[in-house]
Amino acid sequence: MNNTTININSLVRENILKLQPYISFRDHNEFNTPTFLDANESPFGECNRYPDSTQKILKNKLADLKNVSPKQIAVGNGSDELIDLIIKIFCEPKKDSILMMNPSFAMYGFYATINENKVLQINLDENFEIVKDDFLKITQENSPKVFFLCSPNNPTGNSTEDIEFYLQNFNGIVVVDEAYIEFSGKKSSLELLDQYPNLIVLQTFSKAWGIAGARVGMAYASEEIIKLINTVKAPYNVNVLSQELILNSLNENKLEENVNKILAERAWLQDQLKTIDCIEKVFPTDANFFLIKMKNVSNVYEQMLKQEILTSRRDPAISGCIRINIGNRQENEKLVNLLQNVIL
Repeated sequence: MNNTTININSLVRENILKLQPYISFRDHNEFNTPTFLDANESPFGECNRYPDSTQKILKNKLADLKNVSPKQIAVGNGSDELIDLIIKIFCEPKKDSILMMNPSFAMYGFYATINENKVLQINLDENFEIVKDDFLKITQENSPKVFFLCSPNNPTGNSTEDIEFYLQNFNGIVVVDEAYIEFSGKKSSLELLDQYPNLIVLQTFSKAWGIAGARVGMAYASEEIIKLINTVKAPYNVNVLSQELILNSLNENKLEENVNKILAERAWLQDQLKTIDCIEKVFPTDANFFLIKMKNVSNVYEQMLKQEILTSRRDPAISGCIRINIGNRQENEKLVNLLQNVIL
């Protein structure tokens, strides 16, 4: 299957192809000293104007950082909005399906269900990896429109190898969700954008950048796909305060410093977890969290909760497991001390 020449329009819902985007006149034109009397805003207040609906300054900054064109970037109210939009663009309600890994990020299935699309799941093996033969079989039998491939995967923490195989053997849109890519040391799939028109790469400011509260995610893709996303998205989907916060963070660029701190804590915590009796296994991770198999997981989880240590219980979907993300040293020491003294 040669997906380097795939016709994207053939995958798009017919009504979306006919849809005319909402266009803010002011955001699509240049002015020197404008008087804004066009959008029924108040002339008073510190945040009285609508944000730039095209996010021009932010996209230009990201384009320089990621070595792509600004026209290859869509900015969303978190990656969640972008996931929802991708499904709306390519999947006909009550007709089309998406494919996702199991276990993986639950919101892929959540938004597909809201949009009345079937959710197909490919079960991962004992090492939380995709079995390629299973992938080929499920895609050939069901022809899903969109494949959500989370790498590193949430909640398992491992990265998917040979992503090009899935791009070459999927007759639809492949969404590679790289929310945790900065922690992995792996190459980003952004390098593959020019080769595969059916590729969308999702990234976020919520994890390595430490700006989850701003709710800003990015989709990188061909200009053709980005134009579709910008057509369907709400006109002012990323607010002024969030755009300013992200721009300030890009100017300061403390990403490497933040990531190095978390990786150092990850290494320290991993060493500590090896010595704790209630832990059966700490799975390898490329992310800022560990998937941990516990003895008597219910008891351990409840004891953590009593001490107000909040973790993500994955049992029974992943038997005996809890997902625990990396905190600062004080938080990590509190966790270790509790686990060392847990009553089984």
